[in-house]
Amino acid sequence: MTLTITAAEQTRARYPDEEGYVDRDGVRVHWERYGDGEPALLLLPAWSIVHSRIWKCQIPYLARHYKVLTFDGRGNGRSDRPDDAEAYADAEYVADALAVLEATGAGRAVLVGLSRGSRWAVELAADRPGRALGAVLIDPAIAFVAPSYPDRHYPFDEELETDEGWAKFNRHYWLRDYQGFLEFFAAQVFSEPHSTKQVEDFVGWGLDTSAEALIRTQLGPQPGSREEMEAILRRVRCPVLVVHGGDDQVRAHAVGAATAELTGGALVTIEGGGHCPQARDPVKVNLLIREFVESLRGRAT
Repeated sequence: MTLTITAAEQTRARYPDEEGYVDRDGVRVHWERYGDGEPALLLLPAWSIVHSRIWKCQIPYLARHYKVLTFDGRGNGRSDRPDDAEAYADAEYVADALAVLEATGAGRAVLVGLSRGSRWAVELAADRPGRALGAVLIDPAIAFVAPSYPDRHYPFDEELETDEGWAKFNRHYWLRDYQGFLEFFAAQVFSEPHSTKQVEDFVGWGLDTSAEALIRTQLGPQPGSREEMEAILRRVRCPVLVVHGGDDQVRAHAVGAATAELTGGALVTIEGGGHCPQARDPVKVNLLIREFVESLRGRAT
């Protein structure tokens, strides 16, 4: 299904050349295509707390050279918000990504994942190696592979006696003060100085969904052990580039380093960077992505 663009939700540096929906089991997922170069780049969702505008600093530059594909992860943007937590399993996001590749005629693509999107990228690359030309993983939110921040883990489902700091990452707090959680979490994502604009964007995109929908994304099936996650990473056979902020307050730099080691990939550290360096240091990240993609020239596409 292809749509004609009639209006935009906000001013953009570049508008999509084509957009549409894929429908899987009654859940509609909205996608966009920019440019028609080769190879295709699939910019995956980064958790349903935001939609595909999280890539707004990458799309105009990369689309001058490649076919750039994005889609709103189920739960935000113009995609549906299913009521069942099972609909937010990792496997569903991966299947949505494959459906978007099919809908846009992309055989293989360079997968670009941010945060949770990096986990879906490696799961796709491990399970469907014929579809992954390469993978760029930005501040991957991949559990178990390295020690994270032990003082930031609170029970998600239990009513807590405090709502200070990371205790806000709790379903009961989200239902009480969802915007308060978004403002806290955005400040952790953008730990760099002078990030006011990025924080405002992030909170606004978070308000495009609801606490109830975001809670369901936490309850969907995910890899449950270190052994399971490591096995997935070791099955990745395509070239991998991991880009990780040196000051990431959401996922420790050690997670990115371990991800690079387990996939046999290269690691680039953005000194002083937070959890979304593609938004705070877009020129550097864009050039890293393009350099990586150009290094793949000559591989079968």
